[in-house]
Amino acid sequence: MKNSKKGFTLVEIMIVVVIIGLLAAMAIPAFKKVRDTSQKKAITNNLRQLASGADQYFLENGVTTVTSANLVGTDKFIKSVDAVAGETYPTSIDLGTAISATGGTPGTVSVAF
Repeated sequence: MKNSKKGFTLVEIMIVVVIIGLLAAMAIPAFKKVRDTSQKKAITNNLRQLASGADQYFLENGVTTVTSANLVGTDKFIKSVDAVAGETYPTSIDLGTAISATGGTPGTVSVAF
């Protein structure tokens, strides 16, 4: 009569664990890069919306400076500007100057208009 031992050896299990660890170590930085890129694009989109709203405000009111309070609100040019990575947006925008979001994960992001 033969004794049959079914199962995995400790060495085989350790090799599988090491391979899974290596794959995870390679994947985590890629996910971080994707997250940072998407956050930067969302911030850029928010800045473009602010720039577009400011342009429209300048045209309608004949002024060269506008505060965010005049641009953002449910009955204003922009419904809302939500921070996606802890960034802050300018409180006033001047005609012909670049606007920037500071702070947050991707750092400073600027848009010229």
